[in-house]
Amino acid sequence: MSCYSEQMYKSNAWFLNRTRLSALDCKYFLLSLSAEDLNNVSVSVGTQLLQLVWWVNGDECECSQDADCIQLSGLPYGGRNGFRCKCRDGFLGDGFLAGTGCRRAKSSSNRVKEKKLKVLTIVLPLMVLCVVSMLIFGVVYVIRRKRKFAEVLEDWERDYGPHRFKYKDLYIATKGFQDQELLGAGGFGWVYRGILPTSNVEIAVKRVSHESRQGMREFVAEIISIGRLRHRNLVSLLGYCRRKRELLLVYDYMPNGSLDKYLYNQPKVTLNWMQRFRVIKGVASGLLYLHEGWEQVVIHRDIKASNILLDAELNGRLGDFGLARLHDHGTDPQTTCVAGTVGYLAPEHTRTGKATRRTDVFAFGAFLLEVACGRRPIEHGDTEDVILVDWVFSCWDKGDILEARDPKLESEFGEEEMELVLKLGLMCSHFNPLMRPSMRQVLQYLEGDLLMPELLSTGISSSGLTFAHHEGFNDLSVSCPSSTGKAVTDLSSVAESLLSGGR
Repeated sequence: MSCYSEQMYKSNAWFLNRTRLSALDCKYFLLSLSAEDLNNVSVSVGTQLLQLVWWVNGDECECSQDADCIQLSGLPYGGRNGFRCKCRDGFLGDGFLAGTGCRRAKSSSNRVKEKKLKVLTIVLPLMVLCVVSMLIFGVVYVIRRKRKFAEVLEDWERDYGPHRFKYKDLYIATKGFQDQELLGAGGFGWVYRGILPTSNVEIAVKRVSHESRQGMREFVAEIISIGRLRHRNLVSLLGYCRRKRELLLVYDYMPNGSLDKYLYNQPKVTLNWMQRFRVIKGVASGLLYLHEGWEQVVIHRDIKASNILLDAELNGRLGDFGLARLHDHGTDPQTTCVAGTVGYLAPEHTRTGKATRRTDVFAFGAFLLEVACGRRPIEHGDTEDVILVDWVFSCWDKGDILEARDPKLESEFGEEEMELVLKLGLMCSHFNPLMRPSMRQVLQYLEGDLLMPELLSTGISSSGLTFAHHEGFNDLSVSCPSSTGKAVTDLSSVAESLLSGGR
């Protein structure tokens, strides 16, 4: 709608009077209108200016609450009062109550807010769903983790509380029992190197699996009893942990590994005779403690070089008590199964299955020859097997027992000590258990506190001794299959030491 047009210009209607304004039938106009027409302006004629001012008659403002009111008085045409309404910033409309009033304008910020609101209506439920899902997942994870590290604790085990480790600590110590921490493996399980997170102490952790619940109970009770053994030449059992059907045994960590790696297969580092002799005396001292120095008799049943571990000072420590059995002093052992490693088994043990202190002495004799000669008790040849004790006996029978010494030692050894060890090895390996010395006598011989008798004083001829040993080994090959299944399992399972390789 226009109050000024070309038609009005042509009709020379430059100004709007009241009559013309009324004729236009307009109730409301813009606040003001100013226009300049510079067309058709003569040189001496000024510009034409049209200005329109309007109002609504009335003494009181009738404006919307979001509008400002401008009151006018002394208006033309009768000096009436009037008013005008104007919506405030941020609002649109005419501002009059009788008109469209004022409504809030949709600014860019409002549009952003509306957009954010729409996004929130979509994202917020998803976030809530994710949070709830994470909480559920967290609860399930915690429950599963607790089950993963859950431990079995029975009433009969509570007496051994101080020796019990948390499975979680052992899991962390061994980095989750990863292969790079594996030190050795055998029939009973696996051994891992670990560092306790609470004390930074290096340990060796043996994982033992067992199917029988009753058998596990007896085994744990016996192992924990052995865990109370304390001797400088024994690998200490620091503690244990039970989890479901798994048993974890925690031992002292031996940084120099097992003795056998210094004797066989062209080792990079060999022990000199002084070091070997010290290891021999240390193991003898530890075995004497097992046989006579503790509250019960402990039969180790698996004495061999691979079960002798070397600490940081290269002191020998007898380890791996997985086959050990206990009985009270003055009573007979109750074992009936053959267990041990071929080459270290006494002949009577292979026939009866009964392990005694004298069967341990026999194994110690094989160990003495093993260390002095640098050879295994049985070596498989192309044509026939070589039994170490027979070969050493043949050297003695020829009058040159020192010929049996380890050639890697060259001439760096004490002849008297070497001869003593070789003869003592033969004496301990006697086929007749009654002719073997006790570990107390063995240690006295090694320390020089007791003079060792000549082999001839035993009254056993060369052929008799040789025949007896062959008989023992032949009996083993026949009697083992007829033994119980456990005996066969035990015999094969201990062929390699569980604690070898740096424990």
